[in-house]
Amino acid sequence: MRILVFLAKGFEMIESSAFIDVMGWAKTDFNYNIDVITCGLNHKVISSFNVPVLADKVIDEISADEYDALAIPGGFEEFGFYEEAYNEKFLELIRQFDLQNKWIATICVGALPVGKSGVLNGRKATTYHLNGAARQKTLQQFGAIIENSPIVTDNNIITSYCPRTSYGVALLLLEKLTSYEEMIPVKNAMGF
Repeated sequence: MRILVFLAKGFEMIESSAFIDVMGWAKTDFNYNIDVITCGLNHKVISSFNVPVLADKVIDEISADEYDALAIPGGFEEFGFYEEAYNEKFLELIRQFDLQNKWIATICVGALPVGKSGVLNGRKATTYHLNGAARQKTLQQFGAIIENSPIVTDNNIITSYCPRTSYGVALLLLEKLTSYEEMIPVKNAMGF
């Protein structure tokens, strides 16, 4: 099983690391056949708070056919998140994952490029809910039906509303890719 984690410029480290940690625990401690591959528009991605990260692949090397799920951490506008999160190559990749009914899991404003891609039109979703719910209003303008809950699932898409939900989303993605019974030991081993 292969999970693609897209790292846009300005992504939040805690949100990306939740996917890497949960799947890493599942693979290392429980021998689940899960590989996590990171991807960006460039190999070197500068995250929020200016931390440089090297992505495994660039987007031109990626085909949705080769992955079982797409994970999208959110990020900060102040660090350029939307410059890359709204890139048309990435929006098309989101559409391809959705067309194949593969899991797309987002944290916080990671839902916004999914909304901008058009795949949330008429579907329940959430995103960052604080500061007057401005980001939820943006997601609603993209056609999503806003549900003000920490984690919202609609068919193959998981959205959530802030960094606090990171591990909940990652564990839910693990459950969806395996089973509840296989997710629980990982969750317990990690102390959640």
